[in-house]
Amino acid sequence: MKIIALNGSPRKNGNTKILIDTVLKPLTDAGAQTKIIQLGASGIKPCIACGGCIKQKNRKCVVEDVLNTFIEDIWAADALIIGSPTYFANATAEVRSFVDRVGYVGRANGGLLKRKVGVAIAVMRRAGAMTVLDSINKLFFISDMYSVGSSYWNIAFGREKREVVDDEEGMKTMINLGENILYLLRQLKK
Repeated sequence: MKIIALNGSPRKNGNTKILIDTVLKPLTDAGAQTKIIQLGASGIKPCIACGGCIKQKNRKCVVEDVLNTFIEDIWAADALIIGSPTYFANATAEVRSFVDRVGYVGRANGGLLKRKVGVAIAVMRRAGAMTVLDSINKLFFISDMYSVGSSYWNIAFGREKREVVDDEEGMKTMINLGENILYLLRQLKK
């Protein structure tokens, strides 16, 4: 099992990373291969709607930036976890750019994300996390992926550094989410 997680927060070791680590723990404990990619503040550019991925069909985006340095990891993964803080009631700009570009490249190349597991995670201070989950889940749904939930929404509350660890329900939700991902991946491998 190979799982790629993207930290959409510009804070490399902030609340979003804590949630990602919590979700990944049951998976790493079970021997899964995991990798975290720092997407926030990475310099990823937005999709320019050029259609180059449709013309070239080389599994890459024609916009040359950080995305193409890790896009093959995405295609090789069994599961894709995308975490984002809530910025103005939506995912970060980097996450939204990733969703657009990976979505287009995947579809242009015969459905490279089809039947993979997709997991959206959001951190919020007060509200807006449902829009974050919706923005990320749109990539999964339009790409024929399996989206995984938990015992509550895949969210936790926190603004200040490490504040999410005080959200007991949020942390339990993340642990359960990791266990659900593991269960689904095992079922798909049968």
